[in-house]
Amino acid sequence: MTVNLGRTKRPERSDNAIAIESAVPPGVAVAGAWSWRILAVVGVAVVFGLIIIQLKEIVIPFMIAVLISALLVPIVQFLTRHRWPKALAVAVTLVGAIAIVSGLLVLVITQIRSGFPDLQTQAMAAYENFKDFLANGPLQISDSQFNDYLDQAFAAIQTDSQAVITGALSVGTTAGHFLTGALLVLFSTIFLLIDGKGIWNWIVRLFPRKARPAIDGSGHAGWVTLTTFVKVQVFVAFIDAVGIGLGAWIIGLFYGGFPLVIPIAIAVFLGSFIPVVGAVATGAVAVFVALVFLGPFPAVLVLGVVLLVQQLEGHILQPLVMGSAVKVHPLAVVFAVAAGSFIAGIPGALFAVPVVAVINVMVNFVAKGTWRTTPRPIAKDVVS
Repeated sequence: MTVNLGRTKRPERSDNAIAIESAVPPGVAVAGAWSWRILAVVGVAVVFGLIIIQLKEIVIPFMIAVLISALLVPIVQFLTRHRWPKALAVAVTLVGAIAIVSGLLVLVITQIRSGFPDLQTQAMAAYENFKDFLANGPLQISDSQFNDYLDQAFAAIQTDSQAVITGALSVGTTAGHFLTGALLVLFSTIFLLIDGKGIWNWIVRLFPRKARPAIDGSGHAGWVTLTTFVKVQVFVAFIDAVGIGLGAWIIGLFYGGFPLVIPIAIAVFLGSFIPVVGAVATGAVAVFVALVFLGPFPAVLVLGVVLLVQQLEGHILQPLVMGSAVKVHPLAVVFAVAAGSFIAGIPGALFAVPVVAVINVMVNFVAKGTWRTTPRPIAKDVVS
């Protein structure tokens, strides 16, 4: 009895199938093969996106917790390497982070409360002066015309910013109210810091055994990219805040002082976590304050400082620092932020770049196939 140890013989195709296949040009066959695969990928992405939308009350706090964990995990690892107990290292890191954020919030609120009355008075005076200039200047715009223009501008802003307003409202209603969302973020961060490796091992076990090396390796590559992105983004945000805040303070020295410098610098720092548009939008606040308190020429100088800092970020920090961390072309970053803000408002703009960067690294890792020959060591509980 003979045993066939060779390859299984493929079933013979009919003459009609061979004739039809030979009648299709090679280019069309390749395009068709690509088309159905692309449609399958897009379909999976759409279904995945719809699931995320339905579960946004859970997904958004969890993604915030992942970003926070990516920033805090290196600190916890540093403490544990110096023989700190894991629980103590996590507790000290979390308490320290909460204390820093709380201190910044208290500082901003205190500065705004002390400077808001003067800002309101100066804003009303500047508004009346502007109306007088329009009415008595070369434009000769009456109050009724000015009010009509304001109504049209507000209507246009309301229409164009609907996605942003929706995203802002979604932040407030992510988990019903702010407290519930904050608690979800806090508990998720604690579990990620304490047992992030165990959580990832459990996720890897959900996949078939042969796919686990690729999933595990790509996940760790994506995590390295995410942690690097968060650290670099903090550095870029710090440079933006210091540059714009320091420039505004120096300009204020020549015009009797620049109000609300500290809140503006903190706003620029927080806004810079939304790439491309965040620092510009918050820098516009500095220009507005300069226009109201100091006048048109100082406002132009502050605008120059904002543009200078943005040029420094765009031509030096982004290509040299952020480019190596994200490994995504700056044009792709711009479109990712635009698409994210259009789809999900402020949360979409915040998560667009890290999501694109992580997916890009994970896909490249799987496509290279190095995990087949030199697989990354996986914990025993993963492969069991």
